Amino acid sequence: MDVQIRFAQPEDAEKLLAIYAHYVEHTAISFEHAPPSLAEFQRRMETIQSFYPYLVAEVDDQLLGYCYAGPFRSAASYAWSVESTIYLNPNWQGKGLGNLLYDRLEEELQAMGILSIKACIGVGVEGDPYSSKSSELFHSKRGYQQVAHFPQAGYKFQRWYDMIWMEKSLGEFDSPPAAPQSILKVKRDVNEEVS
Repeated sequence: MDVQIRFAQPEDAEKLLAIYAHYVEHTAISFEHAPPSLAEFQRRMETIQSFYPYLVAEVDDQLLGYCYAGPFRSAASYAWSVESTIYLNPNWQGKGLGNLLYDRLEEELQAMGILSIKACIGVGVEGDPYSSKSSELFHSKRGYQQVAHFPQAGYKFQRWYDMIWMEKSLGEFDSPPAAPQSILKVKRDVNEEVS
């Protein structure tokens, strides 16, 4: 299987929204209750892409998943930390696409000077039809450690869901640290095939 990992383009928005809409409508992985409009999704993409990497996985011109990083918090002191997001076509989960996307995402973030990546994950009770442990297990296998657990943090599908935060260090915490650079300044060619 030849997978192309590349930076997202504006024309990808509709297909990426279709992937995301599945998670909004059928799972507690996203805490949104309704998918955003295409215009809102495009606005979100543009905001992220103005500083951070936004990547897609493509096989035979079919978009199968995407991931990106965004600010962890808005205050300047948080500049070295990001929050990651990943969504895959449900039919392509467990086939290694998530790892390919995250490998490249982490490389791009390191090139920017980002030192810490965090993931916010909704979790339900065992047997919940709207959630699973897959995101928690995926991040754990990639070296993320749970750093916070918030009980009953979100309400969706007439039930409460906990939220956990997981974190992974990407670099050395020197003092003073070099300021992170925009992906627009360090953007490298990621339009290459990986297997």
